[in-house]
Amino acid sequence: MSASGLSTVRLGRMREVLTGHVARGDLPGLVALVARRGEVHVEAIGTTEAGGGGGPMRRDAIFRIASVTKPVTAAAAMILVEECRLRLDDPVDELLPELADRKVLRRPDGPLDDTVSAHRPITLRDLLTYRMGLGAVMAPPGEYPIQRAMDEAGLSPGPEPAPIEPDEWMKRLGNLPLVHQPGEKWMYHTGSDVLGVLMARATGRPLEEFLKERLLELLGMKDTGFHVPADKLARLPAAYRLDPETGALVLDDDPRQTLWGRPPAFPSAAGGLVSTADDLLAFCTMMLNKGRYGGERILSRLSVELMTTDQLTEEQKAENAVFFGGGSGWGLGVNVVTRRNDLAAVPGRFGWNGGTGTSVYTDPAEELIGILLTQRHMTSPMPPAVFRDFWTCAYQAIDD
Repeated sequence: MSASGLSTVRLGRMREVLTGHVARGDLPGLVALVARRGEVHVEAIGTTEAGGGGGPMRRDAIFRIASVTKPVTAAAAMILVEECRLRLDDPVDELLPELADRKVLRRPDGPLDDTVSAHRPITLRDLLTYRMGLGAVMAPPGEYPIQRAMDEAGLSPGPEPAPIEPDEWMKRLGNLPLVHQPGEKWMYHTGSDVLGVLMARATGRPLEEFLKERLLELLGMKDTGFHVPADKLARLPAAYRLDPETGALVLDDDPRQTLWGRPPAFPSAAGGLVSTADDLLAFCTMMLNKGRYGGERILSRLSVELMTTDQLTEEQKAENAVFFGGGSGWGLGVNVVTRRNDLAAVPGRFGWNGGTGTSVYTDPAEELIGILLTQRHMTSPMPPAVFRDFWTCAYQAIDD
């Protein structure tokens, strides 16, 4: 056993299990990273394209990280809070007038014109905790009028950035009623996209510029951004979806003509970033160190502790059990484990999964960081088998 307390033999078991997923054709390839007390163990398994194409998977492969974007942009927002350029409980109306004087549906499944006035304005805290009153509706697609309206406006949550500019996106959002009163219920995703527009307007700069200068560059996250530059496209694996009828992998994004090869019209703070295992390790290390990275303090200890503390009541979580599983909650931009009900469910562990097949968590109690990057889209909010097996293997490798 090394000073990290990780068993070499048991880490070998992780490689064996993950290799099995690739060998069975569950996914073409993956990069898995486990770090503890300064020791970093990385596995790059499989290929960058299905059928063995594209060459071997590389440690420095650049993945579409989808909702793993959310903790990164939440940390950037807390930088602005610490500088008093934004305040958690101030209304966002001044910078986001599109969200002023909101109307709220009387019933989530009701007609769009059957509304009441919002009891109070939306705040930054509402955006970070997903209690702004609008987001993913947990009902079959297109069942409620508000779902259909979000689809038609190009505002529905999804893995690909909206093809419209931020101002137009906000205008369309402002034309819709809220589903719930601000602060009342947790609704996934949309709060982070609004957060990105808020940060851009608060700084007077494009979101990507602010994020790069104030967070990514300080952490050395040189391969993280909202698109992949031309000279790095060779490191972008193909992305796949699972055909629900045949069970076969279907190409979703070809790296030779990828959507990610140019800056997006809408840089999504909810799911728009690409990144690598080592870049994400730098971010997680900063969060594990309570805001400090190298000799630099990025965030205060208090900000990190606030971000990684569950902010929700049981009532606010009630309609989203599929996300929380009875053992976790939501802080500011991150999922937080609250109950030990699984091998990897250590209270205080925080992070999130991305719909394009990514899972990144940090565990302060065990001093453990785990990063799994794959190319296969998730088919539901429930973590796929490869996620569950990775986390089981990461935790069973702890030998102290």
